[in-house]
Amino acid sequence: MTDWGGYLNLILQGAVVTAKLTLLGSVFALVMAFVAGLGRLAPMAALRWLATIYIEFFRGTSVFVQLFWVYFVLPFAGITLSPLMAGVLALGLNVGAYGAEVVRGAVLSVPKDQYEACIAINLTRLQRMWHVILPQALPLMLPTFGNNAIELLKGTAVVSLISLSDMTFQAQVVRSQTGSTLVPFAAILLLYFAMALVISAAMRWLERRMARGLDGVR
Repeated sequence: MTDWGGYLNLILQGAVVTAKLTLLGSVFALVMAFVAGLGRLAPMAALRWLATIYIEFFRGTSVFVQLFWVYFVLPFAGITLSPLMAGVLALGLNVGAYGAEVVRGAVLSVPKDQYEACIAINLTRLQRMWHVILPQALPLMLPTFGNNAIELLKGTAVVSLISLSDMTFQAQVVRSQTGSTLVPFAAILLLYFAMALVISAAMRWLERRMARGLDGVR
């Protein structure tokens, strides 16, 4: 008789790896989104070009190929990463490139009179960005950041190709050992959906908190 309890526990262990990969990848993607997005708006042409090259390269190439480069090619340059860190790096760089355009667009959408007011009270570029522009732009970024996090969650399935034991990898193991496709893949389908719901709920909560904060400032 097939020990489905043990197999489902194996998939849940993979779900923990997927959650960790999603969390770490999202944090890294967020950092890269702000670095590259603000880099596109930097006064120095070199920074703008570097940010643009990063964004266009990682948006224009497959995350599958990027992952293989990070995991299999970088060791030839003396940089060896664990499967988890390779997944975090590849997914974070890929999703961060999309997030960078979100940051740039949100910052540019802040009304020009806000910039003029900052200049009038003699705020430095850093001060006006940190204290005035970003607090107004961030609520505009959150819905798309939530979508990006969900896309990153779904993209974690590619790490099974480098033998990282996420839940897609574990589902494939269960299928090979039991001959059943329905049960393991139905299980991870529900788990992916549940994780996506958690991300959506967290982003909606954050949006409400920031909206209340802005209302209080006004």
